[in-house]
Amino acid sequence: MNRSELREFKTLILSRLEELERNSLAGHDAQSVVELDQQAVGRLSRMDALQNQAMAKAQQTRRDLEARRLRAALDRMAEGEFGYCEDCGDDIPRRRLDLDPAASKCVSCAAG
Repeated sequence: MNRSELREFKTLILSRLEELERNSLAGHDAQSVVELDQQAVGRLSRMDALQNQAMAKAQQTRRDLEARRLRAALDRMAEGEFGYCEDCGDDIPRRRLDLDPAASKCVSCAAG
């Protein structure tokens, strides 16, 4: 992989990390403790609020995982290992990296 391609992927990864951070900040309030609202109508309103909170926490967990994967890709870039399968050492196809720049395995190893 040439330097131009590496810069391109680094820009893409940094952009995705920024987007994840913005989404995390936006979803922060939805994860807070669910208050008992005396004005709301009973148990179902509280159940809805708890369900929304659980979904917000699950989304945050997925964002955290994706951010860790992207940071690991940046580490592989710094080590000169980006674009190579961590299992077999073969090149990861450009098309796969375009779809998921955090991919650390080639298609064969990821499927196995």
